[in-house]
Amino acid sequence: MAKATQTLQYSSSSLLLALLILWCFAETTKPVSAAAAVNSYDEEDDDLHHFHTLHFTSLFPQSLCTPSSSFTPAGSKQRSSTLQVVHRHGPCSVPHLTTPPSLAEILAADESRVESIQAKLAPSYEITRAGKRNKYKDRKVDLPVQPGRSLGSGNYIVRVGLGTPPKTLSLIFDTGSDLTWTQCQPCARSCYQQQDPIFNPSSSSSYSNVSCASSQCSQLSSATGNTPGCSTKTCVYGIQYGDQSFSVGFLSKDTLTISKSAVFQNFFFGCGQNNQGLFGNTAGLIGLGRDQLSVVSQTAGTYGKYFSYCLPSSSSSTGHLSLGRSRASGSVIFTPFASSSQGAASNSFYFVDIDGISVGGRALSISQSVFQAAGGTIVDSGTVITRLPPAAYSALSTEFQQQMKKYPVAPAYSILDTCYDFSNYTNTKIVIPTISFTFRGNAKVNLDASGILIAINGKQACLAFAGNSDSSTVAIFGNTQQKTLEVVYDVAGGRLGFGAGGCK
Repeated sequence: MAKATQTLQYSSSSLLLALLILWCFAETTKPVSAAAAVNSYDEEDDDLHHFHTLHFTSLFPQSLCTPSSSFTPAGSKQRSSTLQVVHRHGPCSVPHLTTPPSLAEILAADESRVESIQAKLAPSYEITRAGKRNKYKDRKVDLPVQPGRSLGSGNYIVRVGLGTPPKTLSLIFDTGSDLTWTQCQPCARSCYQQQDPIFNPSSSSSYSNVSCASSQCSQLSSATGNTPGCSTKTCVYGIQYGDQSFSVGFLSKDTLTISKSAVFQNFFFGCGQNNQGLFGNTAGLIGLGRDQLSVVSQTAGTYGKYFSYCLPSSSSSTGHLSLGRSRASGSVIFTPFASSSQGAASNSFYFVDIDGISVGGRALSISQSVFQAAGGTIVDSGTVITRLPPAAYSALSTEFQQQMKKYPVAPAYSILDTCYDFSNYTNTKIVIPTISFTFRGNAKVNLDASGILIAINGKQACLAFAGNSDSSTVAIFGNTQQKTLEVVYDVAGGRLGFGAGGCK
């Protein structure tokens, strides 16, 4: 492969061809003081731990970053390949170049992601909400190429090094995506504003483009859902997300640096020349899906397709992403990955089977056929709010309301319809029922209090779950419900684990 200094020297005709290909693809809270947050999740021995007792103000992040004490930097004896995870809209993130989105905007983007996943896994299905057709299905007809991996970008970021010498980049990490990509100079068509300097291939001595004839180029079809293009013998990728964000550029390879002791040469990634959308101030995305081009597969020789992460209880705290086997906090219980009937489109997702849900220690009466009809459940780091089949969500909401009778109800907010007015409880503790999920193999997972209610404003909060609009669409176990859990992906072993107290 030629070096970057050679590959970026296009003739006027070849540059025009590249731009034409790129164009074709393209068309295709309220803070609280630290004192108020201390011991905010005050567990009491109420009815055999079937309830959480907490201050309403603990549902809000602090104004200052409070790193989790459970994080051990990469290169340590405990976690030799661990990266710090931060919420990209919280105070632990790098300074924002734009105003963080409102909760309504976050939920709207989350709905786009969910509908995109469902459209991808069930392309013949038309979602009807307020008489509207499935816009993602329609888009497949309108665009010159198939949109493929139509997922909204996630909320959590990590920092890695790319190139020689390594340049540090802040990337969204996403278990629902495969291809890792970053914006690259010279930004032949468009680059959005990011915090880190845009990666310059010509400054890396180990960079090279990937040819159209390579096996990795043909793998883009499964990694992105789009047929790759070709420009002057260089492979061109295109990936589009549910919120109409996209990245198009050259499939490339360079050195990926996780830590001083974890360096991977010839790492395949997308060098984006045309990038637009809601990626905030991040430099791109790191894909943790199951495809051959994902980070999980490309580092399998070192880590054995094994990784874990912990998402913090608040955007003002930190979590971690560990590649390889690391010492998870507490005991980890495992459930086997489930097979999917969704065909090739499901190959990148992590499916599990839900056997039951409990609220306040009471098992809900939900038939297994409810989850089977939905085509299963995926665990996704990029979806914010867990989506359940209508019958399962109805049972959950009904029981939750029954056990929350003492609190005044509040109007629905966006996709959340089980809401409460805590105006009279801002200076006192509230008591909410626990929620537990039991996955196949009797793997019972108790959700943290931060994964049950989501604050809407200074007085109201809602149950952090939503129902799918149709019983045949896949269920999604989202990142709000994963908070503080050590979520362990033993991909080679075919199982998913959960450990309590992975971070705070």
